[in-house]
Amino acid sequence: MGAETFVFQVAIQRFKIYRNVIFLVVLYECDTWSLTLREEHWLRVFENRVLKRIFGPKRDEITGEWKKLQNEELYDLYSSSNIIRLIKS
Repeated sequence: MGAETFVFQVAIQRFKIYRNVIFLVVLYECDTWSLTLREEHWLRVFENRVLKRIFGPKRDEITGEWKKLQNEELYDLYSSSNIIRLIKS
């Protein structure tokens, strides 16, 4: 098993923990909220920080340098609806 495969498997395990524990607790607590724009912003920031921590930096194939993932790249990686959409639905 290669190092990249192992790192990817660890990221998947961490993502499952996030979705099954942390995410559900936040959603459960949001039932009684009336979300303001400020709270929406902080929930997006929270979700992006957690996902950046889970998936870590990405190596650029052309230059070989490590870079932080942008929000769009994070959404492409985990391809699920974000926390704000789920709360509002």
